[in-house]
Amino acid sequence: MTGQTFDLLLKGGTVVSLDGIGPADVGVRAGRIAAIGDLAGASAGETLQLGGLHVLPGVIDTQVHFREPGMEHKEDLEAGSRGAVLGGVTAVFEMPNTRPLTSTAGALTDKLARARGRMWCDHAFYVGATAENAERLPELERLPGCCGVKIFMGASTGDLLVRDDATLERVLRGLGRRCAVHAEDDFRLSERKAIAERAADPRAHPEWRDVASAVLATERLLRLARKHGRLVHVLHITTAEEIDILGQHRDIASVEVTPQHLTLVAPECYASLGTRAQMNPPIRESRHRDGLWRGVAHGIVDVVGSDHAPHTLAEKAESYPKSPSGMPGVQTLLPLLLDHCNAGRLSLRRLVDLTSAGAHRLFGIAGKGRLAVGYDADFSIVDLKAERVIDDALMANRSGWTPFHGRRVKGWPIATVIRGRQVMREGQLLGQAQGEPLRFWQALPAT
Repeated sequence: MTGQTFDLLLKGGTVVSLDGIGPADVGVRAGRIAAIGDLAGASAGETLQLGGLHVLPGVIDTQVHFREPGMEHKEDLEAGSRGAVLGGVTAVFEMPNTRPLTSTAGALTDKLARARGRMWCDHAFYVGATAENAERLPELERLPGCCGVKIFMGASTGDLLVRDDATLERVLRGLGRRCAVHAEDDFRLSERKAIAERAADPRAHPEWRDVASAVLATERLLRLARKHGRLVHVLHITTAEEIDILGQHRDIASVEVTPQHLTLVAPECYASLGTRAQMNPPIRESRHRDGLWRGVAHGIVDVVGSDHAPHTLAEKAESYPKSPSGMPGVQTLLPLLLDHCNAGRLSLRRLVDLTSAGAHRLFGIAGKGRLAVGYDADFSIVDLKAERVIDDALMANRSGWTPFHGRRVKGWPIATVIRGRQVMREGQLLGQAQGEPLRFWQALPAT
């Protein structure tokens, strides 16, 4: 197509989209994809020569904890989003367990204001469900910049907790959008906490927060979601049993897994990493990791989210179980998945579905999640052949570490483009932070 003029032209790369994988140029105008194909003879204000590289739709991480406001000593919106774009992530959904909690319209407005001019990637924020705001959630979930409601059925880091079925029903009853749920049974966790206290060793973490605690909560959630006709998104699934259960409820439930649970395995991770491997729900033994991969292969898993949740190394050094659960992950999400691609566990097209198209489909993100004409020009540009060693020194998170320190991976993000603007190239940030709030299709009225 000669004679065309673009703001940005991606030349010579291999484009990965839902239509397939093959060589193509991509032309961008006004922050959106304007043309895909052979653009020989076209001109542009900026041209990126991408021979040998793959162009993916921009990766969307639908679960991060950037800790601001209230816990900026371990992470904040600027550093967390900096890590995102360094890792090839173009947009994030950020979680509500901050101080104060993101459970009111005012708290959401405050986060959006804090993000302006500081967040490198595009973003949206969850509103946390509580007994106090249950009746206001249908209004809160529709506010600009909100990606939906987050429910904690089991206590984790923070003060949000919807423990009992009566409160859970109050929350679910009025919702119109798909809500995200941390499904661990808090009653069982409380009963079994003495196991962790007696052991005083993180290897007891998957025994305390056992398979039954996850399965019980997921079954309770599915029963009430079906009763009220609500769509639920079950976060960070860790058990083979839940994969089988959720596979029978695809009409109401979607599924997230994390790279940590697809990569690490107990008890080895606790022996080598100690409390750095401690997260909720826990890393479990190999049969569960195998079950998660089965869920990926059979299409039961919809998205991969990082559950990026940093704590300082000093906090992690506290004696178990006083040590907090959570680990950084947004910057390593894409490198780990590319490594799994190279190892034959995951196809590149499936990776795209799990990291962009799935989020677009489940949450109704407007203009994101597809490499197609008319969509935002968000690209994660990767070198599938590049071999790198993940290192603490590369991490942008304020806590300055990763559980994957020293791990060699094959496949690496080379550039990150957001709305037609290159924000990262070869590990260097470019320009200024100009992330914007994500837009969503209008939620359906509650029935």
